[in-house]
This record gives sequence, C-alpha cells and structure tokens, in this order.
Amino acid sequence: MVDVIKKDNVAVITGAASGIGEAATRYFAKAGMKLVLLDRNGSALQKLYSELETPCQTLVGDITDSQVLKRLVEIAYDNFGQVNLLFNNVGIGCQTSPWTNLDNWKLTMAVNLFSMIDIQSLFIPKMLEQKTPSAIVNLGSKEGITTPPGNAAYSVSKASVKVLTEQLAYELRNREEDQVSAHLLVPGYTWPPMNFKDADFNDKTSKPAEPWYPEQVIEALEKGLLNDQFYIICLDNEVTKEMDDRRMHWAMYDIIENRPALSRWHPDYKEEFEKYLNH
Repeated sequence: MVDVIKKDNVAVITGAASGIGEAATRYFAKAGMKLVLLDRNGSALQKLYSELETPCQTLVGDITDSQVLKRLVEIAYDNFGQVNLLFNNVGIGCQTSPWTNLDNWKLTMAVNLFSMIDIQSLFIPKMLEQKTPSAIVNLGSKEGITTPPGNAAYSVSKASVKVLTEQLAYELRNREEDQVSAHLLVPGYTWPPMNFKDADFNDKTSKPAEPWYPEQVIEALEKGLLNDQFYIICLDNEVTKEMDDRRMHWAMYDIIENRPALSRWHPDYKEEFEKYLNH
C-alpha cells in the first residue's frame, strides 16, 4: 500500500494551476498535505494559492528550464525538508506528423519527456536519502500505449514516458533499503479543453458527455496508489475497462501476428477490429 496522500506529507506538483494539476492540488490540500506548486501561468497559480488553506510554496517558471527545476528542489527541501509525492503532471500536445513540424516535435519532447527526466534526476537522490515512504507519479496517456495516428510527437513522447516510468519502477523496487516507488497515471478522456480539439485544432468551450472531470482522475490515482498499482489506468464516461483492455491487446498483437503497423486504423482490418472490440 502506497499511502502518501495524507496530512503533513509533502507533494510537489508541476503544471499545478489548471486541469489535472489543479485538481491534484485541491485534493491534496484537502487531505492536509503541504504543497510545492510549479506552473508557468503566474496569475492562475496565484489565484489557486489564494484559495488554499494549507502550507504552500509556489514557483512560476518554464518546466524545460533546468534552473527553474533546481529552484523547485530548493524550495521544497528548504521549506519542508522532504518530498513524499512528486507528481510530474506537465504535458502539451502540438500538431505534428512523422516528418513535419520539427519545432513542435522539439517542444513536445522537451516538455513531455526531457523535463521529466530532468526533474527526476534532481529529486530522486534526495527522496532516496529521506528513507521515508515516497512516490513518483508520471502522467502518461493511452496514446502512449495504443499510439493512434494523427499526432506523432505526442504519441512518441507519451510512449517514452511509459517506458521511462517502467524503467524507473524497476530500478527503485530493486533498492530494498529504500521506500520510493514509481507509478504511471494514465487518464482516459478528461476535461479540460486541452484534450478536445475541433477539426481546426481549436479548443472546445463546453464539456462533452464522454470525459471525466480531473477530480475523478485524482480519486483514481489515490485508489491506485493504495492498491499498489503501477499502471493506474483511468476510464471515462464512454470507455469501459474491457474496451481499454481489448484496444491494448490488439495493439500488442500487431507485433505478435506481424500485422501492418497500427492495424486498428487500417481499412483491411477495420471490420475485424470492430468485431473483436465488441465480442
């Protein structure tokens, strides 16, 4: 049981001022945790800070700036002396294809992957020194597992986060003297608007029926931690666990059966996939 969301424990949250990050901030504050919050949106972060009733430190900055991350570590340990939960929540989605939009590729990988590696390199040594139960939660995506076509850089970045977190979990669990664990949080369709784009890639302004609210994702996170889950895979109001399982199973069997890449979206396999999904 990974019981880290509790009174007087310390949580560091990146991308804390909106969406899943904001939901985590409010949820952890309600549990009595002490908080260290990072976001690039200073006004949103200040507004959130003003509404919290728990010890809290904030930092405005760019997650891809290593100096900002070093300052984040200093703030956490100078003020609270420990970190019990590191929530790497920042993520962006920029439109890309496998061979175009190079600037978007670089930005997506910098934010979604390399900043996570950077922040882990700074926090993990100190968390290991604590000798106290602690957890690292990295924000993944179902697109990093089934890798659908249409936004190559995002899928590549989130597939990389999955592998990174698996490798991290392996390394940490083989350090028997330490008490730090790693977990991959995989939301389903989730409001806020970043996840929902119209044909012109513009944000929608009202919530569809299908997505969960971010608060539901954080509730699932706590339940997953308490149940010692590494893969904390969330549902939504449309997708069931069985549907998720079948989609992931199909993706893996592309390799095993040597089907065309991403055969789920291949016209020759459309009928077979639909039959399998609804069997």
